[in-house]
Amino acid sequence: MNVGIYIYDNAEVLDFSGPFEVFSTAARVSKNPDLFRVYLIGETGGTVTARAGFKVIPDYSIDNHPALDLLIVVGGVHTGEMEKNNVIAWLAQQRAQVTLIATVCTGIFLFAKATGLSNVKVTTHWEDIPDLRQQFPDLQVQENIRWIDEGNLVSSGGISAGIDMSLYLVGRLHSRDLAERTARQMEYDWNEG
Repeated sequence: MNVGIYIYDNAEVLDFSGPFEVFSTAARVSKNPDLFRVYLIGETGGTVTARAGFKVIPDYSIDNHPALDLLIVVGGVHTGEMEKNNVIAWLAQQRAQVTLIATVCTGIFLFAKATGLSNVKVTTHWEDIPDLRQQFPDLQVQENIRWIDEGNLVSSGGISAGIDMSLYLVGRLHSRDLAERTARQMEYDWNEG
């Protein structure tokens, strides 16, 4: 499976590095390096400066990445990304092409704007719940939950919740056993709630 993680300037570091670690570790633990091929995708493919000045070079741009099976849209300071018409159009296009979309933290704001989501349960970082409800009143925003699975959309709370959600997705896409072995390999105490 091709797992693409969309990153941008001022993205929260653990929002993308956590899921990256989960899926790459799951492939390693499974002894099948092609089980999950994980890629970072940026708007242009150039260096992205995440929170606190953490510099990352994406594998691909939104214009040249391989076809994806899973797209993860991360959070951070997302407001600038919401104004980029090409990014919003790309996200809308991905919704039609990708089997499964997941969001971490405020990544749900980008996806909701791009797709006009309505009448679906979602979550985000606890601090951003009031803004999400205000900006997207047709969403059923849930509190006090690590992630929500709505079929082809899985959203999670902030930062470390993205790791928990990613372990859940490994279980959903492959097996619970692999998710548990991945968490153990990472020496991570998986919060399943």
